[in-house]
Amino acid sequence: MSPHATPAAAVVIFGAGGDLAKRKLLPALFHLAGRKTLPDGFRVIGADRSAIDHETYRAKVSAALHEFGMAASDPDLLVWFLARVYSAFETAEDVETYDSLRRQLSTPADDSSTNALFYMAVPPSAVKSIVDRLAAIGLLNESAVAWRRVIVEKPFGYDLASARALNLQLATHLGEDQIYRIDHYLGKETVQNLMAFRFANAMFEPIWNRRYVDHVQITVAETVGVEGRGGYYDHAGALRDMVQNHMFQLLALTAMEPPISFRANAVRDERVKVLDAIHLCTPEEVMMATVRGQYTAATAHDTRTVGYREEPSVAPSSATETFIAMKLMIENWRWADVPFYLRTGKRLPQRTSEIAVQFRNPPMRLFRDQAVLGIEPNVLVMRIQPGEGISLRLQAKVPGATFRLDAVDMSFDYADYFAQVPNTGYETLLHDCMVGDQTLFHRADMVEAGWTVVAPMLDLISATPTALLHNYPAFSWGPAAADNLMANDRRRWRNTV
Repeated sequence: MSPHATPAAAVVIFGAGGDLAKRKLLPALFHLAGRKTLPDGFRVIGADRSAIDHETYRAKVSAALHEFGMAASDPDLLVWFLARVYSAFETAEDVETYDSLRRQLSTPADDSSTNALFYMAVPPSAVKSIVDRLAAIGLLNESAVAWRRVIVEKPFGYDLASARALNLQLATHLGEDQIYRIDHYLGKETVQNLMAFRFANAMFEPIWNRRYVDHVQITVAETVGVEGRGGYYDHAGALRDMVQNHMFQLLALTAMEPPISFRANAVRDERVKVLDAIHLCTPEEVMMATVRGQYTAATAHDTRTVGYREEPSVAPSSATETFIAMKLMIENWRWADVPFYLRTGKRLPQRTSEIAVQFRNPPMRLFRDQAVLGIEPNVLVMRIQPGEGISLRLQAKVPGATFRLDAVDMSFDYADYFAQVPNTGYETLLHDCMVGDQTLFHRADMVEAGWTVVAPMLDLISATPTALLHNYPAFSWGPAAADNLMANDRRRWRNTV
C-alpha cells in the first residue's frame, strides 16, 4: 500500500541552520515529497539565529539537499520543494520571529490558521522558552479545522526530575496528543519490523518467553568518537545519550506483550509496561550489573586516534562514560529470570545496532552416542544498522560419514528483497506526525519510566563520578569488565566484525 498523503501543513523548524535540519530533516521532507506524500499546500518555514530572507534561505536549503538529499537526481522535484520554503527572518529569541510566523500561518483571505508542526531542532534548554512564546501569541491553539503539534528531540530531560518538569511545562500549553517526543531509532525499518516479525508470524510468538529464551543481547556500537560534540557529550555520557531512550525502546519492542490493536496508545501501553516491569537495582546491584568505560588513545589502520579526554571541549579529568554495559531483569510472567544485556559505546571496532535473542540449548541426551561435544544455541539476530535484516542461526549436519554438526545461518536482508528508497530515518516519523499517528513516539509516562530505571545508576555516578569506570583502547570491544559481566553468567557477547 502506498503511504497515506499528509494534510496540507507548515513544518516550522526551529534551529533551521543546524546540522540536524540540514542532514536529516530537510532531506527527509524532500524524500517524502519524492514519494508523493506531501500535498501542494505543504510548506517549510525555517526559524534560526540568522536573519535571512526567503531567497537566501532557499539557497541554503538547496545546498543542503544537494549535499545530503540527492536533489540533483530530480531537478523538477527540487523546484517544487524550494517554492514551498520560507524563512521566519528574525532570531528565535526575538518577538518579531513569532509575529512573522503568525502572519505566515494565517490565510490572508480569512485570517484562519493552517495546520502547523513545530520541530524543536534546538538544545533542550531552549524548548521551554520557544513553546512559551508560541503559546503567548496563540500559535499552539487548535481549531476544528487546524491542528498544532510540537516535536521535541532527545535528550528529554537530564534525569527523572528534569524530565518530569519538562513534561509539566509542555502540558501547560499542549495536550498530550499534541506532543511528539521523537526518537529517530523508532523510524528505522527493522525496528518497526520487530512488531510485524513477532505478531504476524505465528511460529515465533509461542517460543518468545522464559521457557525457550536463554537471554537477549542489545548492542549499539559506534566507530566514531564525539565528533565535535564534546561539550554536550561530556555532560551527558552514554547512559543519558543512548540507554534510557534508544536502547530502552529496542528492549520494550522486543519484550512487549501483544497489543490489543495497532492504535498508538494500545502499542505504547504495552511498551511502557515493559519499562515499569524492569527491576530497580539497589546500589549494591548496580555495582554488580553495570560497567562504564572510557576510550583511550589507540592506533588503527596506521592512524592514531586520541583518547576521550583529549577530545575538544572535554575536561582533561573527565569521568564521563563513552561505553556502558548492563544487565537488566524484567519481572513479569513472560520474562522472569531471563537476563537482558545492553551495551553501547563509541570508538568500538564496528558500527552496528542489533538485537540478538539466544535460545536455550536442546537436551544433549539425544546425542550421547554421537561425537558431538557441544551444540551452539539457536540465535535470532535483528540487524538495525547497517545492512538491515534478520538472521537465524541453526544447527545442521555436515555432509560426510561422521556425525558432525555445524552452525548455519538463514538470513534475510532488506536490500535483497525490497527496493531501496532514500531514507534518513526521519521520513516515517515526520509523516506520522503530520497524519497524527503517535505510535512511534514517546509518551510522557514512557519517558519517566526510562529515567526511573536508570536513576539508581545516575545516583551512584553522582555520588562517585569514577564509579564502575574502566579504560578501553579505541576500536576494542570495550573494557574487560564488560566481558566479565557476561562471563560471570557463563555467557559471552557477540563480538563479530
